[in-house]
Amino acid sequence: MGSELRTIRVQGTVAEAIVRLRQLLADRGVEVLASIDHAAGARRAGLELADEVVVFFGSPAIGTGVMQDDPRAGIDLPLRIVLWDDNGTTYAAYRDPQELADDFDLVDHRTVPAKLSKFMTELASDLRAER
Repeated sequence: MGSELRTIRVQGTVAEAIVRLRQLLADRGVEVLASIDHAAGARRAGLELADEVVVFFGSPAIGTGVMQDDPRAGIDLPLRIVLWDDNGTTYAAYRDPQELADDFDLVDHRTVPAKLSKFMTELASDLRAER
């Protein structure tokens, strides 16, 4: 994908936002595949880092076809969102999956990036919404 990130302000703490994100994904039938807690890793190394977690998620039923068209797409799949604390304010950022259409040779699955882009926009909107 390209270098542009979409960044949103999220209500609550990073931990609260992750709980909401996991629920939003579950409600949509999307599996959380992994998460990386960068702050915890920093603490294990004796360093300080504000809360920062990357959540990886997706659906093999959708992503596999994209990777069948162009295996290089596996570098950007599954989808992911990073959530972090900046002096008490929580933010989330993600790359627009529409950029897959520009970066990879998609033949049979060229409409998938637009659908994933719409999904991410709606997910970000729901994550941003005050509860």
